[in-house]
Amino acid sequence: MNNNGMMEKEEIFSKVLRAGRRTYFFDVRATKADDYYLTITESKKFTNDDGSYHYKKHKIYIYKEDFTEFKEILAEMTDFIIREKGDEVISERHQKDFKKDYEKPAVESTIDTPKSTESFTDIDFDDI
Repeated sequence: MNNNGMMEKEEIFSKVLRAGRRTYFFDVRATKADDYYLTITESKKFTNDDGSYHYKKHKIYIYKEDFTEFKEILAEMTDFIIREKGDEVISERHQKDFKKDYEKPAVESTIDTPKSTESFTDIDFDDI
């Protein structure tokens, strides 16, 4: 067997999940003994002040002997979160920085804002 065969082993099976500024790469790779394992790489995009950007990557390795437990725990965790909080995303945007919101098309907020209508109007007028 020549070296070319070894090189091609790199890409056995891959999937990509693009999620906003994050991208997740799922890759099946081969060990030296030619068994397979999984790597999950999270690549996150950061924009620098000058407009250029860079990526930070984190990689985790999951081996066959851990698949069953890994899947069980992942399922348990995701089920717990959906059960406790539902699958609707609860945004922090409303609480943290109110001003950003009026630039977007007005969407009925599902989050109760404790602000009085007075301070609401004030904010609008100060910024216009």
